[in-house]
Amino acid sequence: MLCSLLIWLDNTVLSTTLETLADPIRGLGADPGELQWATGSYTLTFATLMFTAGALGDRFGHRTVFSGGLVVFAGSSLWAAYASDAGQLIAARAVMGVGSALTTPAMLAILMWTFTGPARAAAIGVFSTSAGVGMAAGPVLAGFLLDHFHWGSVFLINVPVAALALAGLAVLVPNFRSPARRPLDPAGMLLSFGGLVALAYGLIRAGQVAAWSRTDVWAPIVTGLVLLAVFVLVELRVEMPGFDPRLLAQRAFGGGNMALGLLLFGVAAITFYNAFYLQGALGFSPMKAGLANIPTALGALAGAPLATRLVRRLSLRLVTVPALIVAALTMGGYGFLGLQTPLVLIEILLLIQGLSIGMVIGPVTATLISTLPLEQAGAGSAVTNTVRQTGGVIGIAVGGTIMSIMYRRAIEPSLEALPGPVRDQALVSAEQARHVATAVHQPALAHAADDAFIHAMHVGAGWIGVIALLGAVVLFATLPTAEKKTAPASKPASLASTT
Repeated sequence: MLCSLLIWLDNTVLSTTLETLADPIRGLGADPGELQWATGSYTLTFATLMFTAGALGDRFGHRTVFSGGLVVFAGSSLWAAYASDAGQLIAARAVMGVGSALTTPAMLAILMWTFTGPARAAAIGVFSTSAGVGMAAGPVLAGFLLDHFHWGSVFLINVPVAALALAGLAVLVPNFRSPARRPLDPAGMLLSFGGLVALAYGLIRAGQVAAWSRTDVWAPIVTGLVLLAVFVLVELRVEMPGFDPRLLAQRAFGGGNMALGLLLFGVAAITFYNAFYLQGALGFSPMKAGLANIPTALGALAGAPLATRLVRRLSLRLVTVPALIVAALTMGGYGFLGLQTPLVLIEILLLIQGLSIGMVIGPVTATLISTLPLEQAGAGSAVTNTVRQTGGVIGIAVGGTIMSIMYRRAIEPSLEALPGPVRDQALVSAEQARHVATAVHQPALAHAADDAFIHAMHVGAGWIGVIALLGAVVLFATLPTAEKKTAPASKPASLASTT
């Protein structure tokens, strides 16, 4: 449970830290592309190593893999805390993703091996609660640390928690191994990682150069798509693949996962926007921004159990499709936020967003896994986790690129009379524009940067909302109109919402 808390703390802490990392004085002066990579590199390694990590646990013991993942996570957290530039931070975040990928499947496997019957349901509830505590506490803790200490302190907090968890593993947890060892899948891991890296690079590069026709934009995108297609073909030929694309051919399982991937695309992109809106455009301190994000976590924490109760009375389709529509509308709702929007309206939007997202992810994931035969549950979980993390990677890349392109187009008319170096720095991002505006005593430039960012956020939020809405359409088209209510489907809902 400490590790679940740790992973969710880290995920939410980084979103609060993005604005500080973009600051040339308090942080690293990272540009939007570097911040996209700082977020996306973690998710990339997490997504592509997850199914391999599960096989490693079957082979060498889940406690062994779990402990190794914690050591990697703690060591890379130290590296991230003392990174001297954005490149080092990106590399450290990628290694942190490796640590998370090693711990997550082992965490769930140990829980399922340790408990049976009602005790398992209770353990799953505690597991879900620990994730919710991490979601709620992360932004507030990050805000406090950023207000009082160096930005690297947000990563240093991982080290003592990891040390405590390692001690508990050594003393309390047996080294469970599966009697049926799944083979490793190095070809699948390399192809999926290479494909996602190339695709994400091309998409992020498009935002940096504000053009899609350049070779360094379209060539990586095409290469990434080809590698991912080859990955699918290779996995189809393997007898026991780490990622089984055959499962996606099943209508409900494939459609449900596609809908979750589109939803997580929107969640990742809109969370990226939210960090710069609250601290950059509105000028909130990190602590105030962390407190402002609590409604999202509380809503998500309440949404999963609420939806589980509703699904027992209604069909999964009747509960989750409207919830996903509401989630998409709240993402599009960022298109109506501005510099003068009252905080109470922002809080209401975030609460509804968290509640609706929580009502979709948990019940849909649990039901999808429960529809598979028991011998396919592990493979189904690997597919679901990979699809969801991939949606997050692409969401950060596409959402950040839309924001960068639209920001540049909006601020360019305000920069015509400025010197070349000032103009070049202001074009990078709103954060850089505010910094240079202070340095050259040009408050009008800072106001122009705020207006350009708001315009970019409005355009991006519209596209994000539409893409998330497509997820609701897919969910409506692929889920059956009514489901037979079964006990197994309801038990793991909280577990599914945190994986």
